[in-house]
Amino acid sequence: MLTLPSQAALWFLLPVALVSFVAAFNDLKRMKLPNAVVLALAAIYVVMGPFLLPFDQYLWGFAHAAVMYVVALFAYAYLGVGAGDGKFAAAMAMFIPLADLGAVLTLFAAFLLGAFFAHRLLRALPPVRRATPDWISWEHRKFPMGLALAGTMISYLGLAIRF
Repeated sequence: MLTLPSQAALWFLLPVALVSFVAAFNDLKRMKLPNAVVLALAAIYVVMGPFLLPFDQYLWGFAHAAVMYVVALFAYAYLGVGAGDGKFAAAMAMFIPLADLGAVLTLFAAFLLGAFFAHRLLRALPPVRRATPDWISWEHRKFPMGLALAGTMISYLGLAIRF
């Protein structure tokens, strides 16, 4: 059972999903996650969080973001992870209580595998390539990680909603 309050997940879901879709689209098309997208995700937490979360949990979100940012810097410097991906993951971390980390990592692993194989399959299909001729990710050697990050974030919030 996820520990993010159900009401918070419900209220966060729509704006976070919109920002996440923009992030995934930008990563597919341009292989970049713009700072404006990362800042929009962080702004959702900063503005809505105090009204939706217990105050101590809200404050812990900033610590989670700081830790994830350090991890992201390491991943960027030594593992070839994109800087935008790392910043987006740091903004995502604000929403995720520490107790839910295992579930989120499991979701991310599943989305990473699924998104990777789906991306590689779709880029091999000529009708898809003709429909999206200006997408840089089709030719790029790296994978658009924003696709997996966005799916993870949206699914996590959706799973945290309990009726």
